[in-house]
Amino acid sequence: MAAALPEDIPEPDRIEGAPHPRETPRLFGHAGAEAEFLSAFTGGRMHHGWLVTGPRGVGKATLAWRLARFLLATPDADGGLFGAPEPPATLDIPEDDPTARRLRALAEPRLFLLRRAWDDEKKRLKSVITVDEVRRMKSFFSLSAADGGRRAAIIDDADEMNPNAANALLKLLEEPPAGATFFLISHQPFRLLPTIRSRCRELRLYPLPPDALAAALEQAGGETAPEDAQALAELAGGSVGEAFRLTNLDGLKLYAAITGLLSTLPRLDRPRLLALAETGAGRGAEEQFDLILTLLDLFLTRLARAAATRQLPPEAAKGEAQLITRLADHPHAARLWAEAAQSLSARARKGKAVNLDPAALLMDMVLKLEETAGTLAPR
Repeated sequence: MAAALPEDIPEPDRIEGAPHPRETPRLFGHAGAEAEFLSAFTGGRMHHGWLVTGPRGVGKATLAWRLARFLLATPDADGGLFGAPEPPATLDIPEDDPTARRLRALAEPRLFLLRRAWDDEKKRLKSVITVDEVRRMKSFFSLSAADGGRRAAIIDDADEMNPNAANALLKLLEEPPAGATFFLISHQPFRLLPTIRSRCRELRLYPLPPDALAAALEQAGGETAPEDAQALAELAGGSVGEAFRLTNLDGLKLYAAITGLLSTLPRLDRPRLLALAETGAGRGAEEQFDLILTLLDLFLTRLARAAATRQLPPEAAKGEAQLITRLADHPHAARLWAEAAQSLSARARKGKAVNLDPAALLMDMVLKLEETAGTLAPR
């Protein structure tokens, strides 16, 4: 059977429908991390390993590609024939720069991209980064650089390495090749080997505020009305990746439907429950169903947190504040809603594992919330 052509292989580090991070010209909301790297570069304190951490979808990969582009496109400040150039004041590299063009085309010989590989036998992406891929990276760095200068590697993402791959990468970090800089992207750095973390300098990214999120979403090709910016930021958790998914799947409308249904607690409106369940049922509705589960879990988390702290979050749907106030007005509300969230998450995992009908699974989960609400209702 013929091997898949490169253009037919999906990229594991790309959100479907959005530009790849290497094609993203601007980074929004992370000026502090950019300034930290630039200061290390201009001050001669460059580290060979950089661990870019933060929540999923906030721009970690975009930053890693931006740093690699800057590093490979910026000439050494060695004086040379015309004297030392002025230290760069920004990480910006023109889009028509030859290095930038080669990086966008994945044709830059000084960069190695480590990510999950394609399995030709199973015709799908591998579920983890294997040691074979790290060995390929080691071989890449064992060759002399064409110009004797800098080289870089982007690991996207380091969380997906299996134990053997992680140990092989650790050896490279312990004895880094000359002129090599590693950019490790991690959503959950606590899961990495402590020895990997200790050999890297961390650049921590934080959730994007509403204005930066809206700008990043527009750049990615997503759209949202200005009046929805705050609600989108709340539901996306400051993640442009999640915001892109929400806008593509009408997430704000779905969340409004969920809160509208739950506003009928402690006795649910059965027709509204059936309508919501049917939204995530049927062929082609898998993404919609997964988003409903995500939003339902998010509402319960917001509800439990509000009950525990006695502080309302900014509204993500009309009437949400009133609903949370009513459902959280009980001494034991925080514990009961937190337990409900945990129980429903387990039900969702189990139901999906055995291919339970999505509509039936969703109705069962929401009816469990009706039981919880009943225990909190005044008698």
